[in-house]
Amino acid sequence: MSINSLDELWLAVCDDAKNYIAEVGYNAFVKNLFPIKMQEGKLILGTGNIFVKEAVEVYYKEIIEKCCTNIMGIPLKIEITVKSGGDAEQTTAASKTSINSIFTFDNFIVGSSNEFAHAACLSVANNPLSSEYNPLLIYGNSGVGKTHLMLAIKNYVEEKNPNLKIEFIRCEDFTNEFIEATQTGTVNMFHQRFRTVDMLMIDDIQFIAGKKQTEEEFFNTFNALTEMGKQIVLTSDRPPKEMQVMNERMKNRLEGGLMADINPPDFETRVGIINSKARMMNFQIPENVVYFIAEQIKTNTRQLEGVVKKLQACVNLNKDTITISLAKNFIQEVVRDTLPDPITIDRIIEEVSRTYNVSKDEILSKSKVAEIAFARQVAIYVSWKVLNLSYSEIGKHFGKNHTTVLYTINKMREITAGDSYQKGLIKDIMLNLES
Repeated sequence: MSINSLDELWLAVCDDAKNYIAEVGYNAFVKNLFPIKMQEGKLILGTGNIFVKEAVEVYYKEIIEKCCTNIMGIPLKIEITVKSGGDAEQTTAASKTSINSIFTFDNFIVGSSNEFAHAACLSVANNPLSSEYNPLLIYGNSGVGKTHLMLAIKNYVEEKNPNLKIEFIRCEDFTNEFIEATQTGTVNMFHQRFRTVDMLMIDDIQFIAGKKQTEEEFFNTFNALTEMGKQIVLTSDRPPKEMQVMNERMKNRLEGGLMADINPPDFETRVGIINSKARMMNFQIPENVVYFIAEQIKTNTRQLEGVVKKLQACVNLNKDTITISLAKNFIQEVVRDTLPDPITIDRIIEEVSRTYNVSKDEILSKSKVAEIAFARQVAIYVSWKVLNLSYSEIGKHFGKNHTTVLYTINKMREITAGDSYQKGLIKDIMLNLES
């Protein structure tokens, strides 16, 4: 797991803690803690309530420390202090500022693999309301710095133009929030939020392909903003032409702006990234160790950052000497920890649910409503295509016997052979799962 800030660490710890602490206890106590700083092997947490402090120390301290170790990979103690309301607000504000300051143009290492994308992003940041690059689409594989550049634009514009309204959101969250808005009758509020901004930034836009209602909503939002001269910035793991079932008019809109690709960093850029991260953390890595790390990790900048953070923790907590042997161990750990989450039937159902706009519960139900039944068949078919499971294992998850699963697979084979749209949609679902 790549942790880029104190807040990200605490969010990850909280997510892990939910596996060990009952919901009522979590909501009453752990949820009322906030991170302040990390020093001398301790995570300092604050709360505005002495009762919360005492309860956590008695009942949950060891669990939270265990979760810290799970996330960081090294032992970490916690200390809780009581802060007044004003102090807490001040600390929270400072923490938010520190998150934003992580992703800047200054700490983005420019090399041959990303210099065009960097220049395009800097141009948009300098001209947020009159950019000739609209929309700006940054695309490339996971871990090459797309989100860093997008957030660098956001932070730069917020600093230079604090009155501008900027909305940054992941495409998956955009989709989920739109679905919720349609179900709760709050679409007008959704429009107000996203169609009145000066700059709209959506991360991982590839997830919108094939989700007809959400894609239509984004298309209309896109048109509304561009007609008003507002800037749109997007990231994707692939160019629009490789999004199998994205509406052609939407592809044309995206391709009508500037598309800037980022390739995996070359050796010199990887060396620069390692040294830059080490300087930011106020420690030095021997040159031979830097070169060794850069040779071993060749495609993912998050993994480079992860190794640097592990080395810093060892230096600070254990006073270890940085060696190639130590770095080698951490490389193995970080590469393992940053592997994509395994694809499971639950993840497949979740993606199919968003794509076909039916709930997960409906997919797992016995409903024979046509759109629900078809989404269920797609989920079964994708599970068979992606996972090495028997018909019986798949059937057990969907409440079907192996004969029904076999029938469903054969039926979906026939459908995809004669329906290029559904074939492309299923391919997009599988690509999104791999992302």
